[in-house]
Amino acid sequence: MTLRISLAQITSSTDPEANLAVIDKQVAAAVDAGSRLVVFPEAAMQRFGGPLTHVAQPLDGTWADAVRECADRAGVTVVAGMFTPSDDGRVRNTLLVTGGGVDTHYDKIHLYDAFGFAESDTVAPGTEPLVVTVDGVGVGIATCYDIRFPGLFQTLADRGADLTVVAASWGSGPGKVDQWTLLARARALDSTTFIAACDQADPAASGEEVHGTTPLGVGHSIVVSPTGAVLGQLDSGPGMLTVDIDTDVVAQVRKALPVLANRQF
Repeated sequence: MTLRISLAQITSSTDPEANLAVIDKQVAAAVDAGSRLVVFPEAAMQRFGGPLTHVAQPLDGTWADAVRECADRAGVTVVAGMFTPSDDGRVRNTLLVTGGGVDTHYDKIHLYDAFGFAESDTVAPGTEPLVVTVDGVGVGIATCYDIRFPGLFQTLADRGADLTVVAASWGSGPGKVDQWTLLARARALDSTTFIAACDQADPAASGEEVHGTTPLGVGHSIVVSPTGAVLGQLDSGPGMLTVDIDTDVVAQVRKALPVLANRQF
């Protein structure tokens, strides 16, 4: 079975309405490319770097509804990062997954308390892994810092994922692009699944000045096969990566390299 996917590497602004217009345009471009699944980065609703509680909306709010309408018009499944309210006064870092017969969400489990940034100060963690079905293909859902935790990706594979998408707003710094690429390839090998990791474009590539430790993205969105081979990768600037995912490869690799079956821990 083949599933064509597109990763929309964008630079989100601080204006959720303007970001909706970008999503609409990118979904249209992905449809023109023949894709059935369109993945946007984490924080597609509004980039990091400012207060989040005022922008957070429930899953039945106007922002999520606009993404639903866009996905329904296009007849595809869309994954887009947003912020939803939490009961404790923080927000949740949420991926809305909607369209193509799917309407659900994933709340980021592993919060980015690293490299001098404390996401947990303002964001409450999720607890439940998520696998959805897109055109008959099991698709796992993960967010940014999750990519450093192989157990999550193996759990998603156990629950039927042949492909796991990772929406990110990766923090910049020495070696961080190399880590991003290495981690995507490692998680593919750990779980013998395809990995499609979509990052925010590097704002500097669009001429914006970046200060501090706020994770705003480094670009380099990437699709990796279950053998760890890179099937496509963007550079740091805005762009779209479209790749065909052949899920028959997953069964072949798992027969030759049964790491999931051979696990002891």
